[in-house]
Amino acid sequence: MSLSAPYVGRFAPTPSGSLHLGSLLAAVGSWLDAGDGVCLLRIDDLDTTRCRPDYERAVLRTLDTFGLRYPETVIRQSARTATYAAAVTRLGASVGLFHCDCTRRELSGEGESCCLKDCRDRRCDPTTSSLRADLRTLSPVTVIDRSLGERHFDPLTQRDVIVRRRDGVHTYALATVIDDAEQGVTDVVRGADLLPSTAWQVALQQALGLPIPRYLHLPVLVEPDGSKLAKSRRSAALESAQSLPQLRQVLRWLAQDEPPAAIDTASELLSWMKPRWDPARFAGSSVITLEA
Repeated sequence: MSLSAPYVGRFAPTPSGSLHLGSLLAAVGSWLDAGDGVCLLRIDDLDTTRCRPDYERAVLRTLDTFGLRYPETVIRQSARTATYAAAVTRLGASVGLFHCDCTRRELSGEGESCCLKDCRDRRCDPTTSSLRADLRTLSPVTVIDRSLGERHFDPLTQRDVIVRRRDGVHTYALATVIDDAEQGVTDVVRGADLLPSTAWQVALQQALGLPIPRYLHLPVLVEPDGSKLAKSRRSAALESAQSLPQLRQVLRWLAQDEPPAAIDTASELLSWMKPRWDPARFAGSSVITLEA
């Protein structure tokens, strides 16, 4: 990605429930990082069994309440099935595809060997199998994460990425690289828990001849025992009445400057913070452990 390209970022929530503090941290980080550029809003609603219009409306209201404003044009991935299908066809011509009927349990038990040795050489039933891209012909890629440093990805060490699930739904790994390219996204800012998926996305970008954006993985909130946020007050839905204190807390977690106490609206707080945003403050950190 050219360093001279105008900054284009994005925030892509899944409308399968309410936003919580972890969501807010990712939203704030991606919005502030855009600086004088633009941060787009994309709705990751590929899984229509989990995503609902009322959840999406709630997500949009919450973002607005917290002062996070985006351009009016919003892409919904559920409306782009034909675009993703065309990308699968291109991918098949580039690196090849194969069906795989291995379960998650089988894959976790067998490591990579299950798909590397079996599914490529046998004919799995397409109606009950996921579709994977064969990544063996791709060259290793180095990605410079702006917080976590160099990350080296060798396709030979990665399990072949699923591009279409067995239920026919295209995967986020495929959809996001297509959307990022079409929207001209230069910078991806998201939680460090998604760092492993970077390998697959970079591999797909390479296979499809798409630009590779810059990456910044934010530290993620975890419980004192290191687990993901539990179903507790800390993962409860964000409350509009608490927008200011919760925004201030997110900035503290990310080691940013403390906004003046006189600021009394979410929009004013974010406007004050935008020119002061400094990712170097949390460089190298992948988790934020909450107090008990």
